[in-house]
This record gives sequence, C-alpha cells and structure tokens, in this order.
Amino acid sequence: MELLDGKLLARQVKDELAKETAAQIAAGGKVPHLAAVLIGDDPASQVYVRNKVRSCEQVGFHSTLIRKPADISEEELLHIIHELNHDDGIDGFIVQLPLPAHLNEEKVTLAIDPAKDVDGFHPVNIGRMALGLPCYLPATPCGIVEMLKRYEIPTSGKEVVVVGRSNIVGTPISILLSRKGKVGNATVTLCHSRTENLAEHTRRADILIASIGHPNTITADMVKEGVVVIDVGINRIDDPEAARGYRLVGDVDFEGVSPKASYITPVPGGVGQMTVVSLLMNTLSASQNAIYG
Repeated sequence: MELLDGKLLARQVKDELAKETAAQIAAGGKVPHLAAVLIGDDPASQVYVRNKVRSCEQVGFHSTLIRKPADISEEELLHIIHELNHDDGIDGFIVQLPLPAHLNEEKVTLAIDPAKDVDGFHPVNIGRMALGLPCYLPATPCGIVEMLKRYEIPTSGKEVVVVGRSNIVGTPISILLSRKGKVGNATVTLCHSRTENLAEHTRRADILIASIGHPNTITADMVKEGVVVIDVGINRIDDPEAARGYRLVGDVDFEGVSPKASYITPVPGGVGQMTVVSLLMNTLSASQNAIYG
C-alpha cells in the first residue's frame, strides 16, 4: 500500500506555480489576484478560506478577503458579485459554500461571471467540461485528476466507481474520468443514496472515489485487493482522547481498507490539499486569459 500524499503533491504544485508566477511578473505580466467572499462564521469555511489566502501568499498571488455577516441580504451579496465581475483587478473569485439558508446558492452561482468562476461551479464551465472544451475545472475533481496523473495511476479501460453524485465532486469527476484524455477513458459507475447493493458495485472498482459525507462508510468487505482509493470525505467525529475532543476521518474506513489497497489517500492530508492548489491553477489561468481570452 502506498499513500497518495496530497501534502507532498500540493507543495510540488505550489513550487511550480510560484516559479511560473514569478516568470510572468518578470516578463511584464500581471500578478494573479484571487478574491474570496466569506459569509458568516462557519468554522470550517473560515479554515478553508484562511488556507486559500495563505496559499495565495505562498505562490506570489494577491488575495482579497471580503467578509460579511450571516444575515447579509441576498441583494447585497449579488451586488458584491456584480462588483467583482466588473473589477479588472480581480482575475477570479469564489463565494465560499455553504451559504446561510436564506441565500439561494443557485442564484449566487449563476451570478458569477464564468470567466471569473475559478471554483468551476458555473453551468457554463460545467458544460464546457462535459464537452471537453477549455474551462475552469471544479477544484476537487481537478485535484483528483492531478493526483492520479502525478502518481501515474492508469485510468484507461479501468473500472471506476464514484460514490456520491454532488455537483461539486461526484458528478464532475465521473465525467472527467469517462471522457477522452490522458487521465480518462475509464468505465465509470456513479453510485448514490438510491443505489441498491452498493457493495456489489464498489467491489468491482479498480479505482474507488468516495464522496458521500458520512464517516467510514466504505469498509474492507466492500473493496477488492489492489484497489486505488480516493477518499474525498472529511468528517468530524468525537474522540475524548484527542486534544480537541474530536478527530477527522474520511468516508472510507482507512484502517480496514488500506491493507487491501494499492494506493489510498489519507484524511486529512489527501485530496483536500489538492483542492486548494487546483483553485490556484485556475486563478493563474484566469490571469493569463487562457480560457476566455
């Protein structure tokens, strides 16, 4: 069993981005600029945004953080998005999800200019992805593809099973791995909460991608020997012995599954690290007008 080390890969990609950014600036190009809109005080969202801002600094990007209270009106949030859409100094921006219940996430996503949608959530970018056209890929699926590529894990002709059909992870990664490409050409099965006999599907997987949002759902009896396991889940469970009173686990029972796996991502330290660098990759492309120039 070999760990798919997201921390190590993230450092490598950040080093590459820092060099490319420095070269771009030295040649008279602009400093990439990422903005993040954070609504409310959700602890996880604050951690995610803080990591994104710190990562920008590490690779030489400018970053702007716009913080607003949880009771912001939808009209005010849409006005902020409108301003960012028309700010030539901002190459790309994100609105950190989830949003408070009174804000319509779909309306917010649709309001973002696809050319600045570095999270890759806008239907225009999703549609271009499905057609194999240049686009900003959703950050987590992009990170998974980058991980498979850099660890040289073959996907062509392989059985891939994705568990979870969210618009952010499950559905887009199923499209990416099934289409033509260096990391692609797989036969993909997309499973979800209504799938019957889930284990019958997961046991066929050469590559299993778990994005369910429930801790330790995938157990050892649900996978075959030699499987490659990509665990997207990050769940907080109580642990009185841990310093903080809790610990983070994935959607996969790591202790049980890892002895059967050829490769597996740890949680934390796996896919989450690659999600952030994928956002940086999209922002650099935006600063170069590489997609919508």
